[in-house]
Amino acid sequence: MAPYTNIPLSPAELSYLHNSLSQNPPIRPDGRSPTQFRPLVAETDILPSTNGSARICFADGTEAVVGVKAEVEQSRTFVSATGEVGAEGVLGLGAGGVGDVDMDEEDDEQTSRAGKGEETWLEVAIEIPGMRDDDALPVFLSAMLTEALLADGELKDRLWINRRFHWRLYIDILLLSQPFSYPLPLLSLTTHLALLSTRMPALLSEKDEDPLFNDDWEASHFLYPQSEGRSESQRKPPVTLLVMSVGENIIADPSREELAVADAVVAISVAPSSTPDNEMVLKTLALRTVDPPSRLTGAGVPTALNTTAGGTSLTAAEALVLREKDQGQTVWRPPRGGVKRAVITRMIKLVTEQGGVGQEVLEGLAGVET
Repeated sequence: MAPYTNIPLSPAELSYLHNSLSQNPPIRPDGRSPTQFRPLVAETDILPSTNGSARICFADGTEAVVGVKAEVEQSRTFVSATGEVGAEGVLGLGAGGVGDVDMDEEDDEQTSRAGKGEETWLEVAIEIPGMRDDDALPVFLSAMLTEALLADGELKDRLWINRRFHWRLYIDILLLSQPFSYPLPLLSLTTHLALLSTRMPALLSEKDEDPLFNDDWEASHFLYPQSEGRSESQRKPPVTLLVMSVGENIIADPSREELAVADAVVAISVAPSSTPDNEMVLKTLALRTVDPPSRLTGAGVPTALNTTAGGTSLTAAEALVLREKDQGQTVWRPPRGGVKRAVITRMIKLVTEQGGVGQEVLEGLAGVET
C-alpha cells in the first residue's frame, strides 16, 4: 500500500478509537454496523464523447469520474515456424495455434474469442489532485485495478476483433476531490459502472477483413452483455473492496480514521456472475494484504514515562517492561507482525458469502445499471 499517513490523530485518540473498534460489537465513528457500506450516489453515461462513463460520490465527499474510450488497433503479426502468418496473442493460447483456427466454423462468439486477448490492450490511468501521475499512490491504485480487471481473462478476450485487429481500451479515472479516505473502493466501483455502460459499435465486416462498423449507435452492443439469464462464464466487471481487522473484529469499508488503527487491511477483488436460475455468485479474483497507515504512526508515551506530566525517568529496560504491561489499553501502540490465515479467511467470507458485503454492494450498483 502506498504511503498514506496524513491522519491528524494524537496517540490518545488512536488508542481510544482502537479500543472502541475492539468492542463486541464494535463502535464505529460514523455509527455504521461492521458490514455496512458507506452511502453513495451514482450515475452512468455522463460523458457524451466516450464509449462508457460513470460517476460515484461517497457520503464523505469523495467523488470520482471514469471515462472509457475504445480505439481499433492493428495487431502485431508473426511468422510461425511453418511459415504461417497470424496475429500475436493467438499462437499458443486458447485451444490451439493458428493452424487450429477455422474461420469458416460458426462457433459461439465468446468461445471463438477465448484466450485470444492480450493484457497490453488495456490501459488504466488515474489522476489525483495534488499528485503526479508517477507518484506512489496513483501507480499503486492503477496496478491494483488493472490486476483485478485482467485476472478473470474475460475483458481482454472481449477486445479481440479478428486475427488482424483488436480494440485498445483506455480507462481514464479522475478523482475530483481530495482522498479523504483510501480511494481504492471508490475508483473500483466507478470503473465497474463505467464498463457496464460501455457500448461498442456493431461489426459489419466478416472474418479477417478490415473492420467495418455500423454507424448507427442504436445498433451498438454492450461490452458486457446486459441480458437476463446470463451463464456463469459471462461475468460482470470485478469490484475491489477493503476489509480490515481490529482485534477479533472484521470491519468492511473502513474510513480514514478506522484505517489509522487497523491491525490488518486486505483488498479483495471479486467478479459477479449469474447462474442459470439468475442467482448471483461471487468469484475471488485477486487478494492483497496492504500495510495500513497505523503501522507507520508513532507509539504513545505512558504517563509514568512522561516527565512533563510528573512521570519519572526510567532505564530503557524498565521502560520496555512498562510498555509491555500496558497491553495497549491506555497508550497507543502500532500493530506489528503479519496476518493470521484464519483472519484472512473470515475477511474473504465476509465479502463473498451469500448476503455478504460484496453482494450487497453489487445489488445496489445493479439499480444504477437499469
